[in-house]
Amino acid sequence: MATKLKQAIFDKRMLGDSVTKLSPLYLAKKSPVMFTVEVGFFLLLAIGLLPNMSLEFVNENRIFYIESAIILIVTVWFATFSESLSESQARAKVDSLRNLEKEVLAKKLVDGKEVLVNSANLKVGDRVRVYAGEIIPRDGIVHQGRAFIDESMMTGESNPAFKEKDNPVLGGTKVANDSIIIEITSEAGKSFLDEMVGLIESAKRPKTKNEIALTILLAGLSLIFIIVVGTMLFFGYYLGYHMDISILVALLVALMPTTIGALLPAIGVAGINRLARDNIIVKSGKGVEAAGDCDILILDKTGTITEGARRAIAFVPMEKFTDEDIAQAAYAASFSDHTHEGTSIIELANEKKIEPPFMMEIMTGKPVEFSSETRFSGIEFSPKKKLSTTQDQTLKSTLPRTRVSAKVEELEESNTPVKILKGSVEAILKIATNVNEPELRWKAQEVSKSGGTPLAVAVNDEIIGLISLKDTLKKDIRTKLDEVHVAGITTVMITGDNLLTAQVIAREANIDQIIAEAKPTDKLNRVVEEQLKGHVVGMIGDGTNDAPALAKADIGLAMNRGTAAAREAANMVDLDSDPSKILKVIKLGKQLLMTRGAITTFSIANDVAKYFAILPAMFMKDNPKMEVLNVMQLHSPESAVLSTLIFNAIVIPMLIPLSLKGVKYKPELPERTFIKNMMMYGVGGVVLPFAGIKAIDLLLSVFMR
Repeated sequence: MATKLKQAIFDKRMLGDSVTKLSPLYLAKKSPVMFTVEVGFFLLLAIGLLPNMSLEFVNENRIFYIESAIILIVTVWFATFSESLSESQARAKVDSLRNLEKEVLAKKLVDGKEVLVNSANLKVGDRVRVYAGEIIPRDGIVHQGRAFIDESMMTGESNPAFKEKDNPVLGGTKVANDSIIIEITSEAGKSFLDEMVGLIESAKRPKTKNEIALTILLAGLSLIFIIVVGTMLFFGYYLGYHMDISILVALLVALMPTTIGALLPAIGVAGINRLARDNIIVKSGKGVEAAGDCDILILDKTGTITEGARRAIAFVPMEKFTDEDIAQAAYAASFSDHTHEGTSIIELANEKKIEPPFMMEIMTGKPVEFSSETRFSGIEFSPKKKLSTTQDQTLKSTLPRTRVSAKVEELEESNTPVKILKGSVEAILKIATNVNEPELRWKAQEVSKSGGTPLAVAVNDEIIGLISLKDTLKKDIRTKLDEVHVAGITTVMITGDNLLTAQVIAREANIDQIIAEAKPTDKLNRVVEEQLKGHVVGMIGDGTNDAPALAKADIGLAMNRGTAAAREAANMVDLDSDPSKILKVIKLGKQLLMTRGAITTFSIANDVAKYFAILPAMFMKDNPKMEVLNVMQLHSPESAVLSTLIFNAIVIPMLIPLSLKGVKYKPELPERTFIKNMMMYGVGGVVLPFAGIKAIDLLLSVFMR
């Protein structure tokens, strides 16, 4: 934090912004408290520079007025500096992204030859070859080849991503090994990087409801204190006290909660910047504020609670079959399935050292592609009465003969096409007639009870068994959700899995409620239902069907790799497309509320010491009995005023690191957090000014002798 602060101090643009923000018009709109302090500056400066002014409430020491005025304007500048410092961090994020947007020479393929062209001149459909160590010139898809792509400069992910044919790649990322041919899919100025920069630059941070309420409170307090101090001027004069206007201005500044008034904008901006460092773009302050009050959190199972990469963990044969039978059939059905699930099925079969004897038929067969309508995939091949190679004959003779291999041979002998399929139990039941359905459903239920997902496997019309797929919980997800529960938030898991599987995952992750076998409309319905009960709801989504729920939720986090509709509907976008980041958003929202509360408490508690510094200074000359209130034994009324104003000013930059970093958030009961913060920032806010003002007074007394 210290290094970042030091770098930011030498940001010329930031310093210029902090001076520009000293405009009275800007302060009147953004911070009534600091506007009042600036008015005090102009008043004291005018008195100090007009020596012929002769009024009862003005003394002859013009230097004292100028000194007080300088301290006041420095106080205001510290406030604008803290806000500009926060905003400079957001600009740094944009600048770092723009550095990736530089033009590069691309090797465009023209009639099979490589031609060097400027990346700005590439068009959609052009194909370029990118070698290891070179920058990908524009967003596209891999047309040929495979390689690891270093995306760390874009997404922050340190591990290179493996890309092969038809996989998307991002402009500005770097090829780590080998070479690939990329087909350009985005026009200049419309790449993923441009969208990221646009999101950050267009992200607006209007004041949130909590900030508006706090601003109104501070403005109201300022008005009350102005009336009180103004009344004291005339009543004191009427009672025969000599009322010095500089001391009255100091009292006004001391009474007002200037610390929180100065740091309030910085706290909000810093919160959004902290999310930006995690590659979460906040489109408005609404979501960040709501996160602090969130009490219902709706989570997808896949990719949020679980890794989203189900693996085969067991083969479950029907009564007439064996593990070898189901393993051989599952191997064949997954041979052309290059998904994580399909690969894991073949890996499990290999671990068991089981391989189908009819590999030649599988390799020459026709894949049955998965679709959302059929919900199954597999392989289909024509019968072969005689094997064409000695190698395949040898393979069949060495591998165990199973009922499945025998069935395949029978079908081949009868010249019947062979179709081996895997898919959901309900989908396979629709096409298979030879099955003991009660046994199948009982075994599928047992798989679900263990938290797995059952896939049925069929050879033509006969179901021979199940594959048990299991999705693992994300690392530390239970710990993170436990922290959410401690904060008083109810978690709701939504999944398309059956109820038994959902219950097992919910139990392992400590989820409060579940919505199983969910339909696309269930998210929106649940959001509306909870909001009607008065709850503040957070949720994530990435699809077009998630857009209504994201727009309706108080905290809507969209995945950047999702649809444009989802990104537009949400009030936050995660550039890394990591659904579990919703937990970071919730934690930050709580932290922002705590930070505002802590600094507000500290600011108000400061006033106690300031009273004991300013009030004796006002009345001691005319009423020596007021000396009893001078508990700090300050050197003189002038040093008391200057010490108080200086302390009031330097507290602001001292608290800038806290406002930027935030009060440390620890999941615990709100009552415990309140008591702890009151002891630290309440009691500390009372004690620290006594020591600080006294120390400054001792230093000033050396120069005032």
